[in-house]
Amino acid sequence: MGIFSKLFGKRQADTAEQARVGGMEDFMTLIRVYYQSVMASQLGISNINLLPDMAVFKRTLKVATQNNKLGIAEKARCKKMLSDIYGLSDSFFKEIDFSVKKNCKNMNDIKTYLFMFQGFSQDLMMVVANLMQWKFRVPSIFKKAMRTMTEKTVHDIFTKNSWKDEGVRKTCANIRQYQHTLHYSESWISEYVYNILMLAKKEPKPKE
Repeated sequence: MGIFSKLFGKRQADTAEQARVGGMEDFMTLIRVYYQSVMASQLGISNINLLPDMAVFKRTLKVATQNNKLGIAEKARCKKMLSDIYGLSDSFFKEIDFSVKKNCKNMNDIKTYLFMFQGFSQDLMMVVANLMQWKFRVPSIFKKAMRTMTEKTVHDIFTKNSWKDEGVRKTCANIRQYQHTLHYSESWISEYVYNILMLAKKEPKPKE
């Protein structure tokens, strides 16, 4: 637990039950580290203070800078951790690399991109939660069934036009716009959503 508690800022008061290595917080932090590493390597960012999550990751795990260029070694180390812990596919990382390359041409683009990705993630998970309500009760051991249901829900978001809930229809339209700009495929989105859902099911329930 040592490295993870330092890396992801776990409170010392957290109990072993609450602080779950490889949980939701860890996953989202590593995702941010990967994005920042890609941006650093592609844009040649030399000021590590502009990349707070990657900076903590680098210092905590003592990742040596490769070829005097930030982002290269950090990206490789982060990718390995995400693959080993969560089983993310190689194509998942390639789509992130491509998305950042298409949208981030200079430093000014980074803030816009991250803001857009945050909006995309929030809208996506809000609609998924709405559409998959009862399916969240499916036991975690039925991973194949959960992945199939996730893929179907994501496909509906991008192809279905008749929704009973007007709010869902509008949010789906927003998600499609985000997808067009971010250049993420349905399979990438399904993999991203599936991992978040499975981690959410494992999170300890808050005590009443």
